[in-house]
Amino acid sequence: MNYQVAIIGGGPAGYTAAEKAGKAGLSVILFEKEKIGGVCLNEGCIPTKTLLYSAKIYQQALESRHYAITIPEVSFDLKRMVARKNKTVRKLTLGVNNKLKLANVTLVEGTAEVIDAHTICCNEETYSFENLLICTGSTSIVPPIKGLDSIQYWTHKEALDVKELPQSLAIIGGGVIGMEFASLFNSLGVEVTVIERMSELLGSMDKELTARLREEYEKRKLTYLLDTEVTAVNAIEEDKIQVHYKQGDEENSLTASQLLLSVGRKPQLAKLGLDRLNFKRTNRGFIEVNKQLQSSYANIYICGDANGKSLLAHTAIREAEVAIHTILSKPDEMSYRAIPSVIYTNPEFAGVGETEESLQEQDISYKKVAIPLAYSGRFTAENERVNGVCKLLFSEDETLIGAHVLGNPASEIITLAGMAIELKLKAEEWGKIIFPHPTVGEIFKEALQ
Repeated sequence: MNYQVAIIGGGPAGYTAAEKAGKAGLSVILFEKEKIGGVCLNEGCIPTKTLLYSAKIYQQALESRHYAITIPEVSFDLKRMVARKNKTVRKLTLGVNNKLKLANVTLVEGTAEVIDAHTICCNEETYSFENLLICTGSTSIVPPIKGLDSIQYWTHKEALDVKELPQSLAIIGGGVIGMEFASLFNSLGVEVTVIERMSELLGSMDKELTARLREEYEKRKLTYLLDTEVTAVNAIEEDKIQVHYKQGDEENSLTASQLLLSVGRKPQLAKLGLDRLNFKRTNRGFIEVNKQLQSSYANIYICGDANGKSLLAHTAIREAEVAIHTILSKPDEMSYRAIPSVIYTNPEFAGVGETEESLQEQDISYKKVAIPLAYSGRFTAENERVNGVCKLLFSEDETLIGAHVLGNPASEIITLAGMAIELKLKAEEWGKIIFPHPTVGEIFKEALQ
C-alpha cells in the first residue's frame, strides 16, 4: 500500500507528525522499533522529572520548619518512587497511542529500513510512500575511556530504574542530564561527585547563573571536578569503582560505589539504510535540512534529534509541525531563535535566546539587566532562605535577545521571555503587557522598570 506520509521513529517528533498528518486526512504509517514516546517519554524527560519531583517534595518536607510547618519524621520510599514513575510513563504512553488511533495512524512495530526515496522495508514487508519523516532521535555517547568496557556502569536508563541507592556516585559529564541526576541523588542523600572536562557546567547555558547554581549545590555537599578529563576506570572491589582523572598536569583518582555516564547524545541514524541515498551533509556530518526540515530529497524530512540541530523534545515537536505543514502546502518555517533550555534541578534554571558568552563571541553589543527574584512578591512568599536571579539581555535598540532565570519556577515562566524574543519585542513594547499579580513571572516586568 502507498502512504502519503511515512514516519520512522515514534518519539516527540514522530508521534506529533503522525497525529497532525492523520488529523489532516493524510494516510499515515508510523514505524517504531521499541516503545511509542521515544526516549523522552520512556527513559528521559518524563521519568526523570517524575523522580525529581518526588525528591523535591522530600526536600520541602525536610525544610518545612522554615514555613512554620512541623513534620516529626520525614522519609522516602525508593521502590514506590520508581513505581510511581513507571505508572506516569504508562499513563502518558497510553494517551499517545490513543491519539494515534483516533488520527487513523497505521502503527508498525519493528526496525524500518529505507530502500530508496519512496520505499521502506520492515518485518520483511515493503511499503511505499510519498513523503518520509525520519524522526529516529538520538543515542547516548559512550566515550573511549580505558576500562569502561570491563565494568558495570549506568547510563540515564539504568539510573531511572535504580532499586537501591548507592553510597556514592561519580557522574562523568556535567551537562543537563548529568546535573539533573546529580540533583536527584544528592537530594536523596547520596554522596555525588560530578566530573566535567569543561571549565564550567551545563554547556552553553549562561555562565554567571550556572556558577550560582553550582555554588548552591556545593552548599549541599555535592562535589565538582571541573577542567577534568577521565583517563581510565576500573573495579577495585565487588562494589567499588575507581575513576582515574587528570587536571592539568596532575593525575589523581576517586572511588565510588557507582558510575553514571552522561557525556551527551548524538543522532541515531545507523542501520536505517540511509547510505543508499546521497544526502547532502553539513560540515559536522549531519544531514542538511532547510527551514522546512527538507533534506536534499524534497520528500524526505529529518526532524528532532536526528538532524543534530537542537536535541530537545520541544524543538522536535515544532520541527514536526513545520514538516507536516509543508507537506500540506501551508507556508511555515522553523525558527531556532527562541528555543528554551531548562535544567530541572532544585532550584530550576532556564534560559532562552542569546547568552552573554554567545554575544561576546559574535562581538555584538548588548545591555544587561539583572535583578534578584526576591523582587517578586510571590517568589518571596514561597521561598525561605533562598534567592534567585532574573537576567535580561537587550540589543542596542532595546529588543529583547536573551533571558535567563535561576530559581523556581523558571521552567514555567521562561516561555514569556521566549515569546518576546521570537516576536522581537522591544523593552517598551513588552513592558506594556499586563502580568498577573502576584506571580513569579512578573519578575520580567520588574526588570523592565
